[in-house]
Amino acid sequence: MSVVFHSIGAEFLSLSQIQSILSENKKLMLSDESSAKIESCRAYLDTKIEQSVDPIYGINTGFGSLCDTEISSQDLRQLQVNLVRSHACGLGEEVPNEIVKLMLLLKIQGLSQGHSGVKLDTVERLIAFYNANVTPVVYKEGSLGASGDLAPLAHLALPLLGEGEVNFEGRRMPSSEINKQHGWKPIELASKEGLALLNGTQFMSAYATFILLELDRLTHWADLIAAASIDAYDGSLSPFHPLVHEVRPHKGQKETAAQILNHLHDSEIARQKKTTVQDPYCLRCIPQVHGATKDTIDYARGVVEIEINAVTDNPTIFEKEEMVISAGNFHGQPLALVLDFLAISTAEIASISERRVYKLLGGKRGLPPFLVNNPGLNSGFMIVQYAAASIVSQNKQLATPASVDTIDSSNGQEDHVSMGANAATKLFRVLENLEKVLSIEWLTACQALDFRDKASSTSIEALKSEYRQIVPFVDTDMIMQPLFSKSIDFIKSMELRKL
Repeated sequence: MSVVFHSIGAEFLSLSQIQSILSENKKLMLSDESSAKIESCRAYLDTKIEQSVDPIYGINTGFGSLCDTEISSQDLRQLQVNLVRSHACGLGEEVPNEIVKLMLLLKIQGLSQGHSGVKLDTVERLIAFYNANVTPVVYKEGSLGASGDLAPLAHLALPLLGEGEVNFEGRRMPSSEINKQHGWKPIELASKEGLALLNGTQFMSAYATFILLELDRLTHWADLIAAASIDAYDGSLSPFHPLVHEVRPHKGQKETAAQILNHLHDSEIARQKKTTVQDPYCLRCIPQVHGATKDTIDYARGVVEIEINAVTDNPTIFEKEEMVISAGNFHGQPLALVLDFLAISTAEIASISERRVYKLLGGKRGLPPFLVNNPGLNSGFMIVQYAAASIVSQNKQLATPASVDTIDSSNGQEDHVSMGANAATKLFRVLENLEKVLSIEWLTACQALDFRDKASSTSIEALKSEYRQIVPFVDTDMIMQPLFSKSIDFIKSMELRKL
C-alpha cells in the first residue's frame, strides 16, 4: 500500500483534516515554505544573539523568576538541556498514545510557523517520531496550563535528547534504544530550542482535539439511542416537528430534531396512536438539550482550530520586523474556558440519557417494572440504572470548572495560571463516562423494544438485530457487567459506520 503524506505547515489545519490524517494513517512532511521559514528564523536568531548586548528572555537568561539572571554564551546549549531535564516533572497515569501522537502533530504544526527559532533538524526529528509511531511517555499530571504545558511537553521532548522513555510497537523502552533501532543521533539543542519545545499548549489542545473528534461520534450515537428510547417508551414525535424549531432556531436544536425524525421515519411504534398528552422532559426536550451541547461543540471547535494553528511558545520571533518579543501566548485560558464548557455540556448529554433509562424501568406504558419477566423474583434492570446514576453524579463533580482556579508559581512571576491541563484531563473522564451511560441506555432501550409488539424503524431494528448477536435479551437475572462491556465495545465498533 502506498504511503500518503500530509504537508504540514502548508495550510490552516482543521479538525476534519486531523481526522483524515489519523483515519488514513497519513505520514507528515514539512512544506517547502515551512522549511524555509524555520531555517530563516533560526539564522536570524543566531545573528541576533551574536549582535545583541541586551538580555533576551530564555535565550541568554534563566527562566521564570530567574529571568534576570544572564547566562554566558558558552552555556546557552546546556541551559536548554537543563531546562528540558528539570521540567520533566510529570506525575500520575500515562497519557494515552493516541493523544501523545496528537501532541507531536500539534507541536510540529506550531513550530512550522517559523516564529520559534528552532533548528530544522529538531522539527524533522519530531516528524520522524510521528511517522514511525514512536510516542514519548508523557504523564497526565503536572501542568498548570500557563507558561505552556511545561511538564508534559518536557517529557515529549526528552527523547529528542536520547533521554526519557517511549512507547513503540506495544513496548515501553528507553529512548536511547529507539534511537539505536532507527539510527537516530540525539539532537543537540541550540539556544531557545528547549524553551520552544516546552512552551506551548499542545497538551491541552491535543486533549481538546481528541475529545472534539470523539464527541462528533458520540453525539451522533446519543441522537440514535434517544430515538430508540422514544419508541421504547412509546413516546410522541410531535415535539420534533420542524415548526416547533423554526420559532426557536438554534442550529443544534434544529439539527437534533431532524435527526430524531430521520431515525424514526418508518417506525410502526411512532405511527401508532398515543394515549398520553405529553412525554417527560427527557424525551420531549431532546432537541433542546442535545442541540445546546452541539452548539457548544461548534463553538469549542472554532477556538481549538485557532489554537492548534497558533504560535504558543515564548518569546516569539518576528524576523521581518527584527523583533524578539517576550509575551504570553502560552497561557491556556482560551482552551481552559472551552474545555470546562465542554465538560458541562458533555455531562448534560449523559445526564438526560440516564433519565431516559430511569423512565424505561418505571413499569409504565405497557412495559414491565425493571424490564424483566416475573419482576420481584427478578430484579431485572434495577441496578443498571444505579450504575448510570453513579456515573452521572461523578460527571457532575468533574464538571466543576478548573479555569476558575489559579495558584502562584515560579516565585510569584507566574501569578495567574489557567489550569487548562486539569480541565482537559477531567473532560477526558467525562467523555469516557458519557460513552458508558449511552451504552447503558442502548442496552436498556433494546430490552424495552423487545417487549413491544410493533417494530421501531428499519434502521434501529437492524442495528438492534446486530447488537443481539453479542448481547442477549435478559429473560431472567444474570450478571450485568459483561453486558455493559459488550455494549461499550459495540458502540466503539460502529465508529466508522454511518449510523
